[in-house]
Amino acid sequence: MRTIMLTLVVVLPLSFLANDGPSAAEPKKLEIPKVNPLMAEKLKHAQALLGGLAMNDFDKMQSSAEELMRISKAAEWTVYKTPEYELQTNNFRRAAENVILKAKAKNLDGATLAYVDMTVTCVRCHQHCRDVRNTSFTPLGD
Repeated sequence: MRTIMLTLVVVLPLSFLANDGPSAAEPKKLEIPKVNPLMAEKLKHAQALLGGLAMNDFDKMQSSAEELMRISKAAEWTVYKTPEYELQTNNFRRAAENVILKAKAKNLDGATLAYVDMTVTCVRCHQHCRDVRNTSFTPLGD
């Protein structure tokens, strides 16, 4: 009986050490996906716009939305040449323009709704891009 207990005390801990996976005490390393620099810039200005909404800062709302418009006109913005991508890009620009107009008018509710509309457009466009990638569509420039 003593031999069995000694075996369990020695062998079980060694079997856990032999496991190649991370231990509970060892933090898991998160894989951060590579982000297109243009999309990182877009995210930065979208967050600044949200900050402007939260702080009732119309100048910040306007300048952030203007930067988003500028980014959307960059050549790198066009990832796929599909009718859906073009539609979402136009919807994004229209929503950003609406944020600018509402910020100039000092209309917080209108700017907030335009921001939500812009965000929904982003989600739809990114979903479209994932769908296109999953169907092996070749992006522009490849």
